[in-house]
Amino acid sequence: MRATAVQHAALTVVELPEPVLGRGQVLLEVLRCGICGSDLHARHHADAQADVLAEAGYDGFMRSDQQVVLGHEFSGRILDHGPGRSKHATGTTVTALPLRRVGGEVHAIGLSASAPGAYAERVVVQESLVLPVPNGLSADLAALTEPMAVGLHAVRRAELGKRDVAVVVGCGPVGLAVICMLKAKGVRTVIASDPSPGRRLLATACGADQVVDPREQSPFESALEQGHLTTVRALATLGLDTMDKLARLPVPWRHVWRAADAVGATDLKRPVVFECVGLPGMLEQLITAAPLASRIVVAGVCMTPDAFRPAMAINKEIDLRFVLGYTPLEFSDTLRMLAEGTVDGRPLLTGTVGLAGVDAAFSALGDPEGHAKILIDPSSDVTDLKASSCPTGSGAQAGRSSRTAGTAAPGPSTTGARGNDAH
Repeated sequence: MRATAVQHAALTVVELPEPVLGRGQVLLEVLRCGICGSDLHARHHADAQADVLAEAGYDGFMRSDQQVVLGHEFSGRILDHGPGRSKHATGTTVTALPLRRVGGEVHAIGLSASAPGAYAERVVVQESLVLPVPNGLSADLAALTEPMAVGLHAVRRAELGKRDVAVVVGCGPVGLAVICMLKAKGVRTVIASDPSPGRRLLATACGADQVVDPREQSPFESALEQGHLTTVRALATLGLDTMDKLARLPVPWRHVWRAADAVGATDLKRPVVFECVGLPGMLEQLITAAPLASRIVVAGVCMTPDAFRPAMAINKEIDLRFVLGYTPLEFSDTLRMLAEGTVDGRPLLTGTVGLAGVDAAFSALGDPEGHAKILIDPSSDVTDLKASSCPTGSGAQAGRSSRTAGTAAPGPSTTGARGNDAH
């Protein structure tokens, strides 16, 4: 079986033995596999990530000296089943959550030497985690289920309403997935920020209402117009002004305040900020720049130690939430949303290569103007990519033609950029 493996940061096409299936497992012919920011990080930072995860209780993450087949964003066709009964017929097109039992332990498919991933002609998955691809959804878009589910999880963890202002900082695949899911949720105001013109265009295609170049304009520039408080002095003034008014009421002010509390009238208006960059210093920048009481949802994975000033976060009462992955239900909901056209992932698709083109694809993803999401087609002989897909939107056009006729799929929004994110 042909596969592309990484070892000591080198990507090479290798021949591997055919996979052996255990009970409750199925063998997939890989149709498409996405290249994830986690894969890019793992190529050079596997040992650091493995150390962190070992401390957190998982010692199976890949190490740099191991030969590892990456790939955890995939769609495929069922070729065979392990021992026992199966409810999925051979030939069914599916996707699957990337976890697998190996020798009584659970490992992350594509991020562990114990569970080879889908940068390969075939991959083994757990049948209980398999989801048939519905509604004639293309293999390309089905492979987006995993990264788009990351966006859905971040949005759900953010606990924001339709009237809240969402600010997405960094418009790589994670940021773009978050934008798509915010608009699917019905959030009315989504502001996207990225220094890359190409990524800003993609953010617009994904539905962002405003896009800004952070080198020229702060994404929080309209905070006062949105009713957000930006200084501690403004908060103190608001508090004193409010007490002056309450003191003039004929009833005890405490009763009025409690009644207002009960209906949420005393909550400060604040944006929900999605940090989708994952570079050192970004968290400190956002804590310092964001309005008071902002909720910052950290979806970008910074692979090196970082620092921020707790005193600044405390004085501004910043709410920090860190997110990872998704639940099985969120994964299933994402697949359904893609299949029904509730979420349009086509703008993210900017290129496809074969196994021999993975190294070139990794290099191409280093250029923010070139690509967003590159897919691997193990049956393809393509080894090179043109770095022009993001700005021109050709990836979206290619994705549009790959759907089967009759599926509900609205075109990209025109109402309107990728940080160094890790998904």
